[in-house]
Amino acid sequence: MAVAVLTVDQRGSRTSDDRIPATLAALADAALLRPFERTAGDEFQGVLADPAGLAPIVEALLREDAWNVGIGVGAVEEPLPPHANAGRGAAYLHARDAVTSAKNSPWHLRVAGDATPAVRALETTLWLWAAVLARRTARGWQVADLVDEGLSYDEAGQRIGISQSAVSQRAQAAGIVEGRRARELVTHLASALITPADGGTA
Repeated sequence: MAVAVLTVDQRGSRTSDDRIPATLAALADAALLRPFERTAGDEFQGVLADPAGLAPIVEALLREDAWNVGIGVGAVEEPLPPHANAGRGAAYLHARDAVTSAKNSPWHLRVAGDATPAVRALETTLWLWAAVLARRTARGWQVADLVDEGLSYDEAGQRIGISQSAVSQRAQAAGIVEGRRARELVTHLASALITPADGGTA
């Protein structure tokens, strides 16, 4: 079984409030094989076995703009312990290397693993997606969230009291279409690296 271990470290934790409890609560429903839990004072970790679950988690972390994100892909020793921080294996080692190098990397995010070309492709895609997300304003996120709920531009405009044309302009500025494509591509690339033992999601 090949999984993704996500090790996430809070940036500037010595000079800012502890953000981990709120972020763990926000990610409580994430599709994880082992849920996120704190591993150290300013760090938390989880294990992912569903490729489709990676993009929503990464998007939420990038949106907060407060984390060094390390994604390690590879095998883990089985049976996997009940808690994420008790596991062992290549994916854990890669995640540790990734979060360490993320501190000085674009968008504070790195992906590490043995399948170098596939890992590099996933990391590059995540960096490019991060650049799109970074340009979103609060108004852009407002529209993006409504569209993610399934609302049309017209319905989103009615919800927030602006015209459909204004919604379209905000969506274009926020890169909503590009963001959707990036999510799809992240899932596609992750599917080549994350392979649950039963061939399905865990």
